[in-house]
Amino acid sequence: MPTLYSISDARQRAKQRLPRLIFDFIDGAAGNEEAKARNEAAFSSFLLQPRVLVKTDTRDVSTRLLDRTWNYPFGIAPMGMCNLAWPRADHMLAAAAKQHNIPLAISTMASTSIEIMSTLAAQNAWFQLYVSQSEQQAFSLVDRCLAAGYKTLIFTVDVPQVAPRLRDLRNGFQVPFKMGIRQFIDFATHPNWSIRSLLAGAPSLANVSTIKGSQPIDRNASRGFVDWDFLKRLREHWPHTLIVKGILHPDDAVNVQSVGADAIYVSNHGGRQLNSAPPAIWQLPKIRQAVGETYPILFDSGIRSGEDIIKALAFGADFVMLGRPFLYGIAARQARGLNNIINLLANDVSVAMAQLGVTSIAQIDRSVLCDQHYFAKETQL
Repeated sequence: MPTLYSISDARQRAKQRLPRLIFDFIDGAAGNEEAKARNEAAFSSFLLQPRVLVKTDTRDVSTRLLDRTWNYPFGIAPMGMCNLAWPRADHMLAAAAKQHNIPLAISTMASTSIEIMSTLAAQNAWFQLYVSQSEQQAFSLVDRCLAAGYKTLIFTVDVPQVAPRLRDLRNGFQVPFKMGIRQFIDFATHPNWSIRSLLAGAPSLANVSTIKGSQPIDRNASRGFVDWDFLKRLREHWPHTLIVKGILHPDDAVNVQSVGADAIYVSNHGGRQLNSAPPAIWQLPKIRQAVGETYPILFDSGIRSGEDIIKALAFGADFVMLGRPFLYGIAARQARGLNNIINLLANDVSVAMAQLGVTSIAQIDRSVLCDQHYFAKETQL
């Protein structure tokens, strides 16, 4: 299989290899997907300022975050049911996280259990918590994380209700899955994925389906009962690093900070929740201003290149997470494709740093952006 030279290459290859239902589940977003398109367009509108005759022959792309040094300034965002992209995708993600020394955020809706992923990814494993059915179920998951040795918990707060995703609705994607004639034809015309998935066994929700006494998962049920009081109780219950994900408003960021969370995670869920949401990168500098210069901020939504990573860092992020690009890589070339994408991003960051005249991630700030007066207006700062 050919080398992937860009995330666009990986996406195109994934589209060819996956059944439409599966590709659209990975690639799609809320409503008519304007939020997803705005995320990517916003990055394209921001430019970087090259500098010359700076000694940049030696560059360091390692990054310090939450008392640990990571090889790169990016990690793997939480994603549900990754094994749909290819059998054993979770195992590939865990192996890559260890090999490259980057964090892997494991979703509540993962295809592989909390305990197995902890064994596979070791201290590179973080856990992302959804509160879906009840607070009791949520704290049961948290206690399993404690028993399995997790040190970082990501609490996702921007899904009070799963938004309609039109591609999924049109394709008949649902949990639990039901096979109809359209889905059968879709799978039959993609035999490589289908046969391998059949032999590996259908992916399941490995964490929520194993909780004693829990009801069958209703993906579309309201999760709006979760409030600030729950966050306070979670902070009291979880003794290690707590990150709150899904922040887009500066006031919410300040409230999260005041509760005692160790970091915030700026994100609009990759455009998969509110179709009219602003691009997360627009909100990032406002949130950085609200929480101060030293409070840790993670970021995702719309990152499609190493230059995008640098732009997010310049606007105030300490660390960047990516989701879809890694699943595109897995669907395109399995573990080789995943490692291909990680190496591609790391190289892109390093090469861009050379063009900008910086030699370490710590040197990246708003000075690397072109026409800062324009960007100050764009972000309302």
